[in-house]
Amino acid sequence: MKITIVIPTYNEAQNLPLLVEAILAQRIDGLGILVVDDMSPDGTGEIADALAAKYSNLEVLHRQGPRGLGRAYVYGFEHALQRGADVIGQMDCDFSHPPDKLPALVAKLAECDLALGSRYIPGGSIDESWPLWRKALSRWGNFYARTILGIPVKDVTGAFRLWRRELLEKVPYQDVVSSGYVFLYEILYLAHRAGARFGEVPFHFADRTRGQSKMRFGVQIEAALRVWQVRLRYWNWRPGEQ
Repeated sequence: MKITIVIPTYNEAQNLPLLVEAILAQRIDGLGILVVDDMSPDGTGEIADALAAKYSNLEVLHRQGPRGLGRAYVYGFEHALQRGADVIGQMDCDFSHPPDKLPALVAKLAECDLALGSRYIPGGSIDESWPLWRKALSRWGNFYARTILGIPVKDVTGAFRLWRRELLEKVPYQDVVSSGYVFLYEILYLAHRAGARFGEVPFHFADRTRGQSKMRFGVQIEAALRVWQVRLRYWNWRPGEQ
């Protein structure tokens, strides 16, 4: 089974080398890494190229055009599918998603089409350093989005995921309009509409210790407000339709 973990990067020069080593240390058969860099001014792209020269199972895409998490994932998904990946993963570069949970997510795929790391099932947790307002906003945002969209998982806004190829090919990910964090639950809603079987694996979401966070309070509020747009856009969509 060929597994490709897509990692979007923007100014992650401090984290990327450490993360690559931690992922490859898991010794998962068929595992490869695809770094999609959004023209990082801090040299992340050059560091990724050096890592690709060192590791044969690491590939780098230097993306041009408007930046955005969603656009980077679309670019990476398309490339991974074209290269014959059986499983396509999503993962942040800041160590908020623990690499040592990857084997559990791979194992979970034996019983589902999309395995998700979850902060909100028994065994999952959030960094203790988060202020109370941030924890409350995260939980409320998840409850709000999954209730409106009817997605039967506890963590709809997380980006720690492994997709079976067959499911991702059913989803019109190229047409997803959201470029930021809304992309995460927009594509998850499409997977739900496509009849996906979900499986969740608990993990501890750690706050970054290196580099600067891209998440802002306003981004979270915007994501919450756009849930209804996602619902209305796809309310009657079925697999096979554009």
